[in-house]
Amino acid sequence: AFDNPKAEADLAVYRSTFGLPACTTANKCFRKVNQSGAAKPLPAANKQWGVEIALDLDMVSAICSRCHILLVEATSDTFANLGAAVNRAARMHATVISNSYGGSEGSASAADYNHPGIPITASSGDNAYAAGPQTPANFSTVTAVGGTSLSRVTGGRGWKEAVWSKAGSGCSAVIAKPAWQHDTSCAKRLIADVSAVADPNTGVTMYDTYGYGGFLVGGGTSAAAPIIAGVYALAGNGTLVNDAHLLYSHTANLFDVTTGKNGSCAGKNLCTAAKGVDGPTGLGTPDGAAAF
Repeated sequence: AFDNPKAEADLAVYRSTFGLPACTTANKCFRKVNQSGAAKPLPAANKQWGVEIALDLDMVSAICSRCHILLVEATSDTFANLGAAVNRAARMHATVISNSYGGSEGSASAADYNHPGIPITASSGDNAYAAGPQTPANFSTVTAVGGTSLSRVTGGRGWKEAVWSKAGSGCSAVIAKPAWQHDTSCAKRLIADVSAVADPNTGVTMYDTYGYGGFLVGGGTSAAAPIIAGVYALAGNGTLVNDAHLLYSHTANLFDVTTGKNGSCAGKNLCTAAKGVDGPTGLGTPDGAAAF
């Protein structure tokens, strides 16, 4: 939502700093449009949403350095306009659509997030289990992305993962359980499906000069959603995707997260890491792109 007027310039600094190829309007790698698909007029600038934009652009770049990036800026942060921006991205032939925002169930239209052949990711939220399930992550046509914390270990991958204590999760009150979810603690749609780093205390480097002073550490499931979108792009399998079902049949290609929690709840795996699927981290984090 809204505009980050420094988006392209800041993206150039981030990418050059980390040795990534340039992604600009001039080389047709980057494009910024309003929700009508036009370059002008752009929405009003907004620093709070501007840092979300910068984080999304940087994380997509980090994961899929040769992906082309289409930034669709909604006129405002109403779900009507955000949904219109998602539909515009689909009409402009986006191959993956990432959404780093959420609201209470019932506030968004499911139709706006249903585009067969285009994987759609959505953040599970940053206010822990107590906040309840978020939309659009609750829709069964999107991949709901939860969050982890990272810590260094010796040997192996060099890292271990746990639930980020503020990652959103829950059991939808309105969306039926998809056929590909088989957990017994939730009668309807379980959130999340998969996860990536989200804890700002173990977060990611990003660059934003519109609302901040340049390099900073970012986090939240706002970082995790574009990371997973980038993995979908690397997999190149999006034309077969209309939901998260592939993940549930390729669990061997995900790192299961089995420690940590994001609150207290009656159904243990709704808020506590568990072997297999759980609410805060879903099936785990990507081990390459094979699960996607």
